[in-house]
Amino acid sequence: MDAPVIEAQPRETGSKTARDIRNNDRVPCILYGRTVESTPLQVPISALDKLIYRRTAPVAEVQMDGESWNCILKDYDLHPLTDRPLHADFQALEEGSEVTLTVPVRYAGIPVGQQNGGDTQQIVRELTISVLPENIPSQVEVDISELAIGDSLHVYDLDVGYQIETPSSRTLVTVVAPQIETAPSPEAEEEEEEGLELTEEERAELTEEEIAELEEEAAEAEEEEGEEPPSEGEGGGAEYQQQ
Repeated sequence: MDAPVIEAQPRETGSKTARDIRNNDRVPCILYGRTVESTPLQVPISALDKLIYRRTAPVAEVQMDGESWNCILKDYDLHPLTDRPLHADFQALEEGSEVTLTVPVRYAGIPVGQQNGGDTQQIVRELTISVLPENIPSQVEVDISELAIGDSLHVYDLDVGYQIETPSSRTLVTVVAPQIETAPSPEAEEEEEEGLELTEEERAELTEEEIAELEEEAAEAEEEEGEEPPSEGEGGGAEYQQQ
C-alpha cells in the first residue's frame, strides 16, 4: 500500500520543550523498533492529523536527517476537549517480522435484506490484525451484499491471508427486520385509565396538593372523553352549508 511521507525533526525531551513544540503546531513523538534505537522527534500536526483520520491502515514513511523508516502509528494521545494530537508513538517495521495493528473495515455492497426493507447495522468499524509488513492491507474489505433479513456476519466468517486478533465471535454486521409501529390496544388504553386511580397506600405517600393535581387531571380526561363532536348543523357544518 502507498504510505504518506512525514518529514520529522529531532527534539529534546522535557515538559517545557513539549509545550513549545505544540505551540508551534507540531507534535512531540517517539520512534522505536526492534532494530531502531528509541528516538524522540517532532512532526507537523497537519501530517499527523491526516494519518490519524484517514480511512486506511496507519502506515507512514518517517524521514529525518537523511534517514527514513517505514512505520505504523502505534499509539497517540488527543486533548480531551479539542481532540488536538498531544503525543504519538511510531513503531518502525522490520522486514520478515509480523506487526500488530488496527485496520479499518470497509463494507462493500448493499445487503439483499436491506433492499427488502431491512435495516443494516454495522457494528465493527475496525479490526486488529497481525501481519507481515509487506502484506499490510489498507482496509479489510467485507462483502455484505448477500445478507438477508436476520443474517449476521462474524469475525470467524472472514477469509483473509493474515491473523485477525479481534475475538472471532464478534459480530461485524447484521440485517434486522424493520420496526413496525402499532396503535395501542383498547385493553392497554383501559389499563392506562385505571392507572389514574390511586390506591389507599399510594394516597398515604402523597401530599394533599399532589392528590389534588392527580384528581384534576383525571377529571379533565373524563371531560374530554364525554365531549361529542359537533353535528352537521354546528361549527364547521354550518360553514359548509353556506358554501
